[in-house]
Parts: sequence; structure tokens; C-alpha cells
Amino acid sequence: MNNAQCAQVEVPLDHDRPYGRTISIAVSRFKHTDEKNYKGVLFVNPGGPGGSGLAYAPALARWIGGTGHADVAAKYDIIGFDPRGVGSSKPQLSCDPHFSDPIRPDYVPGSWKEEQVWIAKSKKYAQDCAKKFGWLLPHMRTTDAARDVDAIRAALGQKRINWYGFSYGTYLGATYATLFPGRVNRFVMDGNVNPKTVWYDAQLEQDKAFERNMKSWWAWTAKWDSVFHLGTTGKAVEARYYEVRAGAKKAPIGGKIGPDELDDIVLSAGYNTGFYIPFAQILSAWVNDKDPSGLLDWLNPGGDDNGFAVYNAVQAADAKWPRNWGTWHNDAAKLYKQGYRFNTWSNVWYNAPIAFWPFNGGPELRLKGDGRLPGMLLVQSTQDGATPVEGGLEMHKVFPSSRLVFELGGKTHANTLNGNVCLDDKVAAYLDTGALPGSRRGPDAYCKALPELNDPDPTAMRTKAAGGTAGKDLPVGRP
Repeated sequence: MNNAQCAQVEVPLDHDRPYGRTISIAVSRFKHTDEKNYKGVLFVNPGGPGGSGLAYAPALARWIGGTGHADVAAKYDIIGFDPRGVGSSKPQLSCDPHFSDPIRPDYVPGSWKEEQVWIAKSKKYAQDCAKKFGWLLPHMRTTDAARDVDAIRAALGQKRINWYGFSYGTYLGATYATLFPGRVNRFVMDGNVNPKTVWYDAQLEQDKAFERNMKSWWAWTAKWDSVFHLGTTGKAVEARYYEVRAGAKKAPIGGKIGPDELDDIVLSAGYNTGFYIPFAQILSAWVNDKDPSGLLDWLNPGGDDNGFAVYNAVQAADAKWPRNWGTWHNDAAKLYKQGYRFNTWSNVWYNAPIAFWPFNGGPELRLKGDGRLPGMLLVQSTQDGATPVEGGLEMHKVFPSSRLVFELGGKTHANTLNGNVCLDDKVAAYLDTGALPGSRRGPDAYCKALPELNDPDPTAMRTKAAGGTAGKDLPVGRP
């Protein structure tokens, strides 16, 4: 793995019973090369919950180096890890490897009968999880993962850790800082989870933010109608998209892409503007030339259930969720009626197994900024879809010694180390010397989103074959 060292660290299943049953956490280390200025370990977590982090030890060094600050990365041992239940950690949590296989029932129920199909599917998934991993599920809390991180710290012989958390990785980092404030050094938190919405309300807020971001993509596509020929206004492109979606329900695109699969593909445009061009291209190819090859290239064929299983398991254990399906239905129906159409029902079904989980989660950990904590660096794009901007403001309040940098107008989720020099220089300075912007109640500093990334020109930019953006070559956020 790009010269990274890999190991398994044994940890208690239940940290309150240190001599009981054990599991193991897969860890990678990309070692420092600057012996003179060694600064310790820098943990990295890409988000999720459920994201595999092993590859991110060398990746973070590569990304920091790509910003022109390779000398900073060289001062750290960068530590990647697969949180409990994830990837190469043992055991690997999986409940039904065929749950997400295409073609799935339409996310948006046209009737109570269609909704019941998804309810039954979600209930069975929860039952399968309980049957296979009932012994593990109560120990999948973020607090458990944070204690695992501390066990890795101890195994590495370090007194304190540094942290780079993207997306859910901000919540995991904040949890560690709450539990172990005396072991915190420099923490970068990019794309902050709102500690007030853990976790049911978080998906409702996402529905609103993603609707805005998808409309931004449709409007951008209309701006370049001379290239894509999908409509001259955002509303026209949106209408065309839903025509394609309805058609995919009647006759799946390429025989494999129904309405859900189509939504899943283009949702990434709401996460990351690096997908604007390639997704407009493949949608245009289908609409105008009836060429499904581009869409098929982006189809996730299902079969990798691990990320989905861990995502549900962690959020189910962390906090209480409604157990009455009427609450889920009414909240979704209300949002959908209000115009939050694109992500509302798909988000329901991504989380719905939790409504039928074998136990009630919680109590939710109350995050707390201890007086011993050094200053954290919080970075937040103001139009982030997955972790809306309020998360950065609320995390700033929880940790008064933190400093908050806003990327004004930024639409890409967790956007540091992605080519915005203003952001990346602040991150590098902090990791190098601990330098932080000045303090005030709101944001402490501002960086403008880069026009070439936020509003790309399809006639000037070459499209990467595998998506993503100029900086990061691995995903962050939800697996």
C-alpha cells in the first residue's frame, strides 16, 4: 500500500470489560521522513460512518504534498484505520450482501403498497443484522470507535494524537476529544457534523441541502446547453431528469439502471462539483443519443454491503431514532410536498433499517469542549450538501477554543486539500506550527470557493475518467 505499514490492533469488544471478548482493528502507518522535526501521529478518518481508512494514510500524505506542503506531511506518521466492523478489521460487518443489488424498488413510493415493499425490505435487513451480528451491534457506537483510536494511540506509544477528520470523521474526532481531552493535539475537522442533529434530524437537513445542490447542478447544466443539450433553464433540465427517471422505472436504462440506481449515480453531483461535467455528459449521451454506456460505467452493482451495514449500525447505536413508522412517513411526505424531492425518500430507505433495529440506541454522547483542549481547526463549505453549514457553527460553539474557516459558496463536501490554496495553506500552517485564525463568535476566517472548481467550464477542463476533483483521488463522506 504505497509503502505503508499495516497491522491489526486487538481491542476489547466492550471497553468496560477489558478482559472479555476481543476484536481487532486494521491499522496502516505512513511513516515520517523528517526525523529532525517529527511531530507525532496524525490519524485520518474519511467519514461514513463505515468508510474504510487504511488507504488514507499514504493518501493524506499525497494530498498534502499536492498542495505544495509535502514538508508538513513528512513530519508526521500518518495513521489510517478501518473502524470496528469495517473493511479489514475483524470481524467485518455485513448483513445482506445482495440488499443493494439492482434493480431495486422505486425509492419514491407511489402508493402505500409500494412503501410497504421497502418497509418489509428494511425490516428484514435489520433482522438479518441481528441474527448474524447481534453480539456486535450494541458495541458499534462512535464512543467505541473513539476508544479504539485511543487503544491504537497506546499501542503506538504516543501520549497525544493529531487528527484529520472528514465528514463523519469530524464527529468521531469530536467524540475522542470529549472522552480524552488531555490526549488531543492538533485536530483538523472538515465538513462538520451538526452535534444537534445526531442522527435522525441530520438526514432531514441533508434532504434540504441536497435539493439546493442538485438544483445548482441542473442550473449549471442549463448554462452549458450548447454542450449538453438538456435544456436552457435549470427547471427545464430538472424536468428532463425526472422524465428520464420515470422512463427508467418503465424500462431500465441498459437493462440495469432503474430510478434508484439513476438517483444514486447523479447524487454525487450534490456532493462534489467535480462530478458536474462527467454526469452531464453521460446524461446527455443517454437523452440525446440513447447511449447508456456512460451511465453503466458509473453503476454500483451492489454486493458490497459492509459500508451500508456499518453506517446503519453506528447511527442506530449512537442515538435514539423514531420507532413508529408513521413519524418517518410523515416527515418524508411533508418534505417531499415542500419541494425537497430529490433525496428525501432515498435518504429514508438508506436509514430505514434503524426503525426496526433490535434495540433502541443512545443515550447520545454530549460533546464537550474541555478547558484543556488546544485549538482545533474547523473548515466548512457554506453550501455543503452532506454536512450543512450549521454543523460548522454548532461544532464551533461546542469547542470554544476552535477556529472556524468558511469556504464561501463552496458546494463540495469536505473540500480541503482539493485545490483551494486559501484553505489548504491554512490547514498546512496549522499542522506545521499550530497557527490559527483570530477568534470571534462566528467564522474566524473566510476563503472564497474557486470559480474553476465551483463553476467548471466544460469547454476548458478535461474530464477525469474516474470522477473526483483535482486534489483528492479517494472519496470522503458516506461510503
